[in-house]
Amino acid sequence: MRELESSLQAFGEFLLKAQLVRPAAAPYVVRWVRRFLSRAASDEPLTDQVRAFCEDLERNGEFEDWQIRQADQAIRLYFVNFLKRTEWHRRPASTVVDEQGRTSPLAALEQLRTRVRTRHYSYRTECTYVDWVRRFLEYLAQQQGAPHPQVTSDAVRDYLAHLAVRRQVSASTQNQALCAMLFLCREVLGVEVEHLSPVMRAKRGERLPVVLSVPETIALLDAMSGTARLMACLIYGGGLRVSECCELRIKDLDFDQGLVIVRRGKGDKDRSTLLAEVGREQLRAHLRTSEALHHADRRAGLAGVWMPDALDRKYPNAGRELGWFWVFPSHTLSTDPRAGIVRRHHISDSVVQKAVKAAAEKARIHKPVSVHTLRHSFATHLLLNGVDIRQIQEYLGHANVETTMIYTHVVKDLRAPARSPLDIIQGRTGP
Repeated sequence: MRELESSLQAFGEFLLKAQLVRPAAAPYVVRWVRRFLSRAASDEPLTDQVRAFCEDLERNGEFEDWQIRQADQAIRLYFVNFLKRTEWHRRPASTVVDEQGRTSPLAALEQLRTRVRTRHYSYRTECTYVDWVRRFLEYLAQQQGAPHPQVTSDAVRDYLAHLAVRRQVSASTQNQALCAMLFLCREVLGVEVEHLSPVMRAKRGERLPVVLSVPETIALLDAMSGTARLMACLIYGGGLRVSECCELRIKDLDFDQGLVIVRRGKGDKDRSTLLAEVGREQLRAHLRTSEALHHADRRAGLAGVWMPDALDRKYPNAGRELGWFWVFPSHTLSTDPRAGIVRRHHISDSVVQKAVKAAAEKARIHKPVSVHTLRHSFATHLLLNGVDIRQIQEYLGHANVETTMIYTHVVKDLRAPARSPLDIIQGRTGP
């Protein structure tokens, strides 16, 4: 124990002298290493031990994602930078990669799904990562002429260049693919790609969001009807994302306070936003229809709705309660892609997406309108009405106010423009 503390003290001095971390963070880095080294001895490769340690922290539930990343980085600094241990880069023991470094696509995709779920990423993120990794491995198999290709940092760089140069994808699409590649290499294959992240990330230009004027918004909503119109009104009235609207539960609508409670929004955050007074009676009538569908499912003996964070094990009957039922349930049953259970899911976002597109054409709005345009319009119209930018940030669920500030640029275009000096001169001197 004395030798361990002596080594950790020297490690702490090394961190400060080399300026590898901020002075305030150095004690926490040392604590993570102490916690890791205090575990029972293991014959597993070092990378496998660190992976298991971080997975234990995730399962513990007491630590934030940034703390787990800090722990992983702390152990890396100790072994690689301080002790100069080279076995850190050894490829982890896995059935995904054979001794020649060839990757099995099926095994890689299965392991990818497991790692994504361990990280509690959303199902949409899982599908996106799996899709990009599948394309990447198919590209490598074609390039290398082998069904089980070798994945290297150069292969990742070559694929991203292929996307940018030959496929001419947008910067955001390229960065999305990069995130999937980095996750595959770091979490599944153990390929060292730390140098790729800052180099291959595409620079995104500044783009102003598409915003509807107030008359255009009225025309768009008037061109819609039924459930799609109700969803569009909720999205515009509260600044919801389309996925947040689709995933609303009955318990998340507070008619007395005039609030919509968004659960597990972007970044797995909860927030509250506005429930407009307009359309509340139509929404109540819709809820009666949803309630009838819920009772029909219970009489049919169907499984309860999907529950987040394994709540169905903690509260086995919660998924069958009315409060947890969807505000906008699907009319058809489907198989849960993760649990394999037939149950009723919420309505697909494609329903409202298609309805908004059709309404924009009907209202003769020639801007590139999507459902997300209603969220942009919500923020912009609040700014036009003098609502504080910080309050709008909370409604939208933005982590940084800088993200919300983009709407201040849009507001300038919607306000009455200044009169051109040419018009002023022309008015004085005459034609």
